[in-house]
Amino acid sequence: MSLGYAEKLSFIEDVGQVGMTEFFDSAHVLQDKIEQLAKLIEKSRHLVVFTGAGISTSCGIPDFRGPKGIWTLQREGQPLPEASLPFHRAMPSMTHMALVGLEKAGILKFVISQNVDGLHLRSGIPREKLAELHGNSFMETCPSCGAEYYRDFELETIGLKETSRRCSDEKCGAKLRDTVLDWEDALPPKEMNLAEKHCRMGDLVLCLGTSLQITPACNLPLKSLRGGGKIVIVNLQKTPKDKKASLVIHGFVDTVIAGVMELLNMKIPPYIRIDLFQTILSQSLSSDKKFVNWTIRIASVHGLSAPLPFIKSIEVSFSNNQNYKEATLDTQPFLLKRRTVLTETFEIFLNLKFSDGCGCLNTRIEIPFNFQDSIEGFKLDKNATLEKMRDAAIEDSKCGQNAVVERKTVLVPKSETTVHAIVTNVKTFDYQLSNGDMKPIKEGLKTTRKQRSKGRKRKTRL
Repeated sequence: MSLGYAEKLSFIEDVGQVGMTEFFDSAHVLQDKIEQLAKLIEKSRHLVVFTGAGISTSCGIPDFRGPKGIWTLQREGQPLPEASLPFHRAMPSMTHMALVGLEKAGILKFVISQNVDGLHLRSGIPREKLAELHGNSFMETCPSCGAEYYRDFELETIGLKETSRRCSDEKCGAKLRDTVLDWEDALPPKEMNLAEKHCRMGDLVLCLGTSLQITPACNLPLKSLRGGGKIVIVNLQKTPKDKKASLVIHGFVDTVIAGVMELLNMKIPPYIRIDLFQTILSQSLSSDKKFVNWTIRIASVHGLSAPLPFIKSIEVSFSNNQNYKEATLDTQPFLLKRRTVLTETFEIFLNLKFSDGCGCLNTRIEIPFNFQDSIEGFKLDKNATLEKMRDAAIEDSKCGQNAVVERKTVLVPKSETTVHAIVTNVKTFDYQLSNGDMKPIKEGLKTTRKQRSKGRKRKTRL
């Protein structure tokens, strides 16, 4: 979890059991349990996954109740653990991306998360298939029209408080609120109702990296039992719900899920992060009509005053001379003014230096001085462009690719707003179980698939 989030929470004396002993199944037992889980998932018709802080520890985000968890260290009077990356740059784990693969394959039907790190959404789990019971540190919502805004920066508040931004819908314009719960806040009914619905429908609820202590969320997996569903718990500590589970696995979540994906013969999709920013280029003639006054703004797509956390500094240079300006983004937005003679032509070059946690140091972007072509019509297929960027990043195994994904031109006063996309992180996953022969279980799963396929054919004939 975010240390900032933990520090913002109001103080309570009892945060539940902390510092619990960790247990590790032996290699042989772990492999046997992974095989059992793979078979259960393969047979499942409605798989629901319930996640806690344990799936994000490999992302550099400390948990709460482990031996080095936030609540554990607080109770012992020790300094809090330090996150290895800025919270806004944390990348999804192998488990996060495996869940994306299972969802795309039609196996995973719904994800319920108690985490506020936003990594399920960032990984690619569709919003309609995700319930974030405790909120999202990067999401703010409009209390009036219900619109949600997913940001690339951590919100400044928690506890469902008003933020400094408003709904962008012209018909609304209400003040936005953060979505992260404080201790006294009730779970959001919309998220809770969806979570309960899918748990009741689920024939398998897989609990990953959660101590299952916080009520009422911890009771959701039990809803599946009434319809004959099964519960599987993967956690290093024992939980109060272990006796209700058909299978309890004591092992690292990434190890278990990697083993399951191997047995199911499924690849874990890569994680490609694409960040956006906007340039606003405006020009006006001087009073004597001999000069052009230029203004270049570089800002977040979330608003001129919003932070732009993935960029550390910007250097602006021009093709016709050596004059340039470099500035850090301590203040928003970046602004540069320039005057040129009416007949002067030049190109504008941006050298963006990225913040810590990005996969590359910098990238260079060229902006033409004249946007007459775009005034006459410049159409972009944003989704197609982003997909090409992802493919290129995977093929090259590196980041830094950039492209224009949106462009809007206004004639009076003359200005052009351009949205640029940049690949800032590429993370691929290579996994292999080092223990035992996978062939028998794979053959067993293939046999099960054939049986299911035959069963479907017979039913169709009838």
